[in-house]
Amino acid sequence: MSEMKSLAKDTAIYGLSSIIGKFLNYLLVPLYTYALARTADYGIVTNIYAWTALLLVLLTYGMETGFFRFANREDYDPKTVYKTAYLTLLCSSALFTLLVVVFHQPVANVLGYPDHSEFVEMMFATVAIDAFACIPFAYLRYQKRPVAFAALKLLFVLLNIGFNLLFLVVLGKNDVFYVFLSNILATTIQTLCLLPMTMPKGGRFDVQVLKEMLRYSLPLLVLGVAGIMNQTLDRILFPYLYTGADTQAQLGIYGACFKVAMVMMMFTQAFRYAYEPFVFAKHKDRQSVEAYADAMKYYIIFSYLILLGVIFYLDIFRYIISGAYWEGLKIVPIVLWTYVFQGIYFNLSFWYKLTDETKWGAYFSLIGLAITLVLQIVGVPRIGYWASCGSSLVCYFVIMLLSYFIGQKKAPIPYDLKRIGLYTLLTVGLLAVYYAVRMNTSLNMWWQMAIGTALIAIYLIVLTRRDFPLSALPVVGKYFK
Repeated sequence: MSEMKSLAKDTAIYGLSSIIGKFLNYLLVPLYTYALARTADYGIVTNIYAWTALLLVLLTYGMETGFFRFANREDYDPKTVYKTAYLTLLCSSALFTLLVVVFHQPVANVLGYPDHSEFVEMMFATVAIDAFACIPFAYLRYQKRPVAFAALKLLFVLLNIGFNLLFLVVLGKNDVFYVFLSNILATTIQTLCLLPMTMPKGGRFDVQVLKEMLRYSLPLLVLGVAGIMNQTLDRILFPYLYTGADTQAQLGIYGACFKVAMVMMMFTQAFRYAYEPFVFAKHKDRQSVEAYADAMKYYIIFSYLILLGVIFYLDIFRYIISGAYWEGLKIVPIVLWTYVFQGIYFNLSFWYKLTDETKWGAYFSLIGLAITLVLQIVGVPRIGYWASCGSSLVCYFVIMLLSYFIGQKKAPIPYDLKRIGLYTLLTVGLLAVYYAVRMNTSLNMWWQMAIGTALIAIYLIVLTRRDFPLSALPVVGKYFK
């Protein structure tokens, strides 16, 4: 029981810090879109951050997972495993930073920033620091120090926001350079605070341990690269595929409107942190497959509710970004559906993780990557960022279905398809009514949102009648029958 309480406490700290951090970081979106001089400037931010996300996976090459795997094995000394991983990541990150300093101009030329090689230099050096820091952060988790972990993660977010406000608002430096400068300053300070409490003590660098860790970790790199490319390839390839004259401006509009839909991602992550522990605790004396089925059902139900809320109140959510980006808001529903399918896919990944058949995760990621690549190559030159968001939607829809049907053969889970189907039809029907009203009437924004509110009320009535009675609510539930 004490172990479960400790696990619940740690999960709450990690989860709350992650949600708060993502929310605070999300506040940079309106700051950038309102403060930066041009939509093209945010396009540069969108593109380079996509590159750094991919590089982070490459530069960590699965060693974080490898550290946890070998540090917890009885036949390995945890201190030796940590020191080996620590020094290996330190050397590879330092080497990458040196290469960036030497070759930043040729790299900038290839990426399309020949006149701004300093952007590439700063951000690629930042990602090298982040890659090294992943092992010390993993060590904090290994030592079960969630408070220190969460505090340092939030420190970066607060520093990054603070530096951005200083440069972009207080000093009026509405230039992309200061976005990247803020990031590298915040990352450096965070890492300097992290190192004293995670410096290796004892153990030794062991070449044989390194070989074993690499043999275990490098296959994970393939899965990691394919997975992150499914999420970032649209923003990486766009400048190379789009044939219009305003490439960076179009990418900026796409990136900003994509961020509007991230409200879904933040809420669904919060739901998973809050509800999954409840489901597993509730079913601790029953077969776990029932818990997985319940978690999936409620994830989908609440994801649809959030989707409806964002779409019906998009006239308010659009103020998250500057009016210069509003022409791309029509992609927001597509991105929302993409996040729903992505969340379902991640929930479905239970089966191959539990059966140790993680190769299927690699297969699905590679299939998704192929779909994304083909659709973008064919579509972006013709229809621009519509093809970018559409390729992500098709990618996650296909691999979601593949994971479900193959998983039901390998490790069947009794998902409540009838109830899930009911809410899917209800959601699609409410959306159809909403769009029909908008297209065939000249109602102003407030009347449209009033109709949206009424439609959400219908969804909530069905939800509380069938699956989430008000009496189940904490504290206030006792006042309902």
